[in-house]
Amino acid sequence: MNNLSSKYCIKHKVWIENKEGQGLLGDGKWELLKLINEKGSLKAAIEEMGWGYRSTWSKLKDLEKRLDFAIIEKSRGGIGGGGQTVLTEKGKALVNCFQELHNEVDKMLKVTIENYSKKLNQIGNF
Repeated sequence: MNNLSSKYCIKHKVWIENKEGQGLLGDGKWELLKLINEKGSLKAAIEEMGWGYRSTWSKLKDLEKRLDFAIIEKSRGGIGGGGQTVLTEKGKALVNCFQELHNEVDKMLKVTIENYSKKLNQIGNF
């Protein structure tokens, strides 16, 4: 192969939409939900993602409305603080399902992407 293979790569995205074509869950929200689950904190997850709190909170509430079930549970801290945000059981199931979907799609596309990468390399500069 020539240098083209190191200059370009083929990528794909996976997301879930509702029947109205509204995006529900893609890589961004999936990563956020995984971080919430890992850190037990919406604020910490948002900070790591570099997102704004208000808009992210709004997007999560909109997602719950579209799904028609809660995906996060938020509790306030006492006098010393210590509130936390955790995924509900359905939220965890959604994250796991999306992970499995992603793994399957990645596996299915691996050979196709490799084959088309070779074809692009044979074309040369495009």
